[in-house]
Amino acid sequence: MTAFARITLLSMVLGLSACAVQRPEPTPRPLPPIPPSQPRPTPSTTPTPSKPSIPAKPAKPLPRTSASFAPPPGGNSHWDPKLGVYVLEDQTNTFYRQRTYYRWNNGWSRSISPNGPWEETTIQGVPGGLGRQFGQ
Repeated sequence: MTAFARITLLSMVLGLSACAVQRPEPTPRPLPPIPPSQPRPTPSTTPTPSKPSIPAKPAKPLPRTSASFAPPPGGNSHWDPKLGVYVLEDQTNTFYRQRTYYRWNNGWSRSISPNGPWEETTIQGVPGGLGRQFGQ
């Protein structure tokens, strides 16, 4: 046998023997059940009078960003879920979604920059929420 074959065989035997001499880990004992902090309610057989309705909690503030669409780069904006777009806070009637800016000025126009150049478009060229809000 060659020296290379002997070294390879010896390495394999030593490597496999290490697996055979390990002891199995002891199985952990189960933890005791946690006692209930309050007694369980018992079902009542008598009807309970209806309680007056509690007014609904105030609505949560609207999110500043969308889970689906990235905000416009470098602009102050907030996500409007009803319109389905970001509303730019420093430009009136200017909106953003998916790398396109939309502007309402007695008609729709769109651009790849908030400063233009703007090209006219129809209501079919804007997101649905904007078309419903500013219907022509």
